[in-house]
Amino acid sequence: MYQKHRAEMKTLVVGVGGMTNGGKSTLAMSLHQQIPNSCIIAQDSYFKDESVVPEDSNGFKQYDTLDALHMDVMMSDVDLWRRDPESFLKQRDLNPEHIAPSVDKEVFVLIVEGFLIFNYRPLNELFNKKYYMEIPYEVCKRRRSSRVYTPPDPPGYFDGHVWPMYLKNHQEMETMVSGIVFLDGLKPREELLAAVCGEVCQEIERLREKD
Repeated sequence: MYQKHRAEMKTLVVGVGGMTNGGKSTLAMSLHQQIPNSCIIAQDSYFKDESVVPEDSNGFKQYDTLDALHMDVMMSDVDLWRRDPESFLKQRDLNPEHIAPSVDKEVFVLIVEGFLIFNYRPLNELFNKKYYMEIPYEVCKRRRSSRVYTPPDPPGYFDGHVWPMYLKNHQEMETMVSGIVFLDGLKPREELLAAVCGEVCQEIERLREKD
């Protein structure tokens, strides 16, 4: 009976990537609130301790690299969800009340959110849908400067590290990955959510109809 239950489980993995302060976390959370049986795994939760993150020649901490993240731990959590998404939700108390009854229960959706999710090949291979939020340099810098980080950004950090690493990672991502839908982060949130949610819900329906 357990095997039958597991066989009926269908899963969908959605990647929501983007530059710093581009709106990816807001979009991911809004998607989660709209889609039953969904949960979020956020890449920002897997940063290594500041003491082990190396510095470059300018003394800037190298946070915008995969080496600054516990990607092995993140992948372990993703694999736990893939093996049994229903148990994953309940064990972590991830909005179990948002689990829809009856027919909805057969499709579980994992929303993976982060700035380097498409640069990590083992994770990249799992995505069914890929979205990437972009905003112009001036907007990104202004938003970044208005937020408080722990540890705080040192003077010159955005132009000396954050933006150059974004350009480098973006170029690498484009050579590695196909099928990404690029989103204009300056568009109204409701418009972006409607477009992405519509596509994801279509995919859910397609999975439901498969035998």
